[in-house]
Amino acid sequence: MKILLATDGSKHSNLMIKKFAERSLDSKTKILIVVAYEKAAYMMDSAPMGALKEYYVMSNNFAVKLAKTAAADALSLLRKKHPKLSISSVAIEGSPKKVILNEADSFKADLIVIGSHGHGIIAGFLLGSVSQAVALHAKCSVEIVRK
Repeated sequence: MKILLATDGSKHSNLMIKKFAERSLDSKTKILIVVAYEKAAYMMDSAPMGALKEYYVMSNNFAVKLAKTAAADALSLLRKKHPKLSISSVAIEGSPKKVILNEADSFKADLIVIGSHGHGIIAGFLLGSVSQAVALHAKCSVEIVRK
């Protein structure tokens, strides 16, 4: 079985990883941990509303660092619990919805496991729900883990 774990390094995502790690898994299971991050956009030497380009560069570097740290932390936790499994991780720039779905297709995942941030109906509608979009568009089964 191939399982894609989608995380963002948040408290809720870390809880999902910890819960998943407690499962007993077949020795042939392959796991891919995916962390998607989005960079701030800036145009040439000027940035919108008087902001400095350096701020955006610093913000982007921080986003990359957080994503790589989240991927490494999840990988470390899972390897401690399941040292014999094939587990890999990746941090990819892009819209989380698109990145997760594309990686699931490339990996040929049988299951996507993703956390739910528990937004209410209105917040979920306004912000858009990554877990909902993944569940609606994935070509494989999706498990949404709640608090």
